Amino acid sequence: MPEPVPDHDMHPTGRPTLDPVAGIGRLDARVAWSAAFERHIVARESELVARVQADIGKAPWETVTQDVMPLVASLRWHRRHAPAILSTRAIGGAPWWMLGQRHRGVRLPVGDVLVIATWNYPLQLLGIQLAQSVIAGNRTTVKPSERAPASQRLLVELAIEALGDAGLDASSIVLEDATREAGRRLLETRRFDHVVFTGSTAVGREIAAQCARTLTPTTLELSGRDSALVLADADVALAARSIWHAATMNAGQTCMAPRRALVDRRALPGFEAAIRPLAESAGTVRLADAAMAARCAALARAALAAGGRSVAAIEEARDGAWRPACILDCPRGAELAAGDHFGPVLAVIAADGVADMLDAHRAAGQHLATAVFAADPGRWASDAGFVAALGSNVVTFNDCILPTAHPGTSIEGRGPSGWGPSRGAAGLLALTREVTCSFTSTRLRTPLDEPSPSAQAWLRRLAFGGRRPAPAARPERTHRSREEQTS
Repeated sequence: MPEPVPDHDMHPTGRPTLDPVAGIGRLDARVAWSAAFERHIVARESELVARVQADIGKAPWETVTQDVMPLVASLRWHRRHAPAILSTRAIGGAPWWMLGQRHRGVRLPVGDVLVIATWNYPLQLLGIQLAQSVIAGNRTTVKPSERAPASQRLLVELAIEALGDAGLDASSIVLEDATREAGRRLLETRRFDHVVFTGSTAVGREIAAQCARTLTPTTLELSGRDSALVLADADVALAARSIWHAATMNAGQTCMAPRRALVDRRALPGFEAAIRPLAESAGTVRLADAAMAARCAALARAALAAGGRSVAAIEEARDGAWRPACILDCPRGAELAAGDHFGPVLAVIAADGVADMLDAHRAAGQHLATAVFAADPGRWASDAGFVAALGSNVVTFNDCILPTAHPGTSIEGRGPSGWGPSRGAAGLLALTREVTCSFTSTRLRTPLDEPSPSAQAWLRRLAFGGRRPAPAARPERTHRSREEQTS
C-alpha cells in the first residue's frame, strides 16, 4: 500500500517548507479544484454544447455523450484515485547488505506544461489533459485548436474560475490564442517542462523535432489507421453494428475509429448482410474539414474503380457535407484500404484466416486502437503473440471505441501514432516525476572499510547463496610460428 503523504507545512526549525507533491498548491486543493471544475461544466453544459456545435457542427446529443459525460466521469475518477496514485510510496526489497536504509519515492509535478489541443472531441480531450496536468500540480498553458476556439476558450475559462473556488492561484492556468501561429510562437520562445499534443502525425513530427532541440519531453497522441478484425466465429450482426457505429460516429472524425474491417471469408456473407442496411440508411453528416470530406469521396470512388462494391451510391461532398460510405470487396492495394483518411468511409476486406488478417492489418503501419470480434475473446486476449502482433496499445474485444471511455484506461501510441501515455494512472504519472529519497541510520550502516579475507569469504557465501564464484579465466596462450617470433 502506498504511504500517505506526510504533512510538511512546517520545517522542524519552524520555517515553512514545501509539500512533497506541491506545485501550484497542495494535492487536496487540486482535488477540490476538480470538483469545482465539474460543477462549472455541469452548470454551463448547454452553453458548452452550443459552442461545440457552432465550432465544428457537432450534434448536441453527441457532444453530451461523447464529450461532457466522459469528461465529468474522468474528473470524478481522478478525485477518487489521484491521491493514492500521487502519494509517497515505500520502495521495498533492498538487499540485506544495505544496512539501516529506507527508501521512498516522492511524486513531484514536472513544472510548466503546454497543452496543444485538438478539435474533434474539443471538450473531452482537452478537459482530461488539462485536469491531469493541474491535478499533478503543474502550471498549465493551453493553446486551443483554431477549429474549436469558442468551446475550448469557455472550457478553459471555467477551469480558471474553479481555481479561485479551490483557493489556487488563477495564474496557474494560462489561456493562449487559438491560432497556429500561437502554437509555433510558444514552442519557439518558451521553455516548457512537458508538451502534450493531440493531432495529426505530420504536425506531431514537427512538434517532436522542435522539442528535441531543447530536450523537452512530449506526449504525442496522434491518429491511428486501424482495423477491426472479424474472426470466423464472430457474432457478425454485433460486429457490423459496432464497426459501423465506430466508423461513422462524430462524422468519422475519431482517431481510434477503424478504417477497415478485415472479415474472415467464412463470416463475410453474414457480415455483409448485417452491415448493408446500416450503410443504406446512413444520413448525411458534416465534417469539420471540407477538404477531408472531398478526399473520402475520392478514395471511395477510386476503390470502386479498382473493383470494390459500394453499398449505396457515392455522393459528392459539398462544403464538408457527405454521406458515409461502405466499400465491400475493397482491394488491398486501393488507397482507401491504407486508411490514410479522417472521415466516415469503411473498407471491407476479405481475409483467409487470422494470419492473413494480421498481414493486412500490419501493412497499414499505424496502430492506436484495434478491435477484435470473436466468440471466445478470452482465448485471443491471453495469446500474447496475437495481441503483440496487433501493434496497438488499445485492444477492444467485441466492441469498438466505447470501452476506451473508461476514465481509468490509458491511451499510448507507438511510432507514427505517437508516444507517451495520456489518461488514466499512466497519463497522470507521466505529468509528474519521481524523486527517490533514502534515509540511512546514523548507527546501523554498511561498513565502508574492506573486510578481512575470511570475512570476505563469508560475505561472498552469504551474498551468493553458498555458491563459489567461478575462478578467473587464465589468459589464453598464443602459439606463434618461428617466422612470426622472429619477424
